[in-house]
Amino acid sequence: MPIVETYHEQSTTCPIKIKSKSYAVFAVIAVSAYAAPVDNSTPVPILAYTADGPNPDGSYNFNYETGNGIKAEEHGQLKQLNETNSVIIVQGSYSYSDADGAPVALSYVADENGFQPKGEHLPTPHPVPAGILRALEYIAAHPEQDNAR
Repeated sequence: MPIVETYHEQSTTCPIKIKSKSYAVFAVIAVSAYAAPVDNSTPVPILAYTADGPNPDGSYNFNYETGNGIKAEEHGQLKQLNETNSVIIVQGSYSYSDADGAPVALSYVADENGFQPKGEHLPTPHPVPAGILRALEYIAAHPEQDNAR
């Protein structure tokens, strides 16, 4: 009789455990499938690529062009600032088409003065209001009044 009872106990408790495990496994698979990134894009070919460096003197060059119209080039060289400090001077540019198909081009220099980008698409500062310009001109023309304080 104990064999039958053991079998009976296993048959009543086992489906519940299997059912719970099945739900857990299904939930993990469902979440994994939903969270998995889908890459439907086609690979973009690299049409041209050249690179030189880094060289012993610290210089380097590279440029590339891709099949979707992206172009980039960069040149760098080491510049000695003083006896103990040096900096890499970088000049480069890149271009691409934005989401609307308009061309975007940026050129830049990076040196001891920081990163200095130039491009038509970059925001420009607002002009200084005329009243402030007049005040600055007045202050520059009358420095003695400023020193009297």
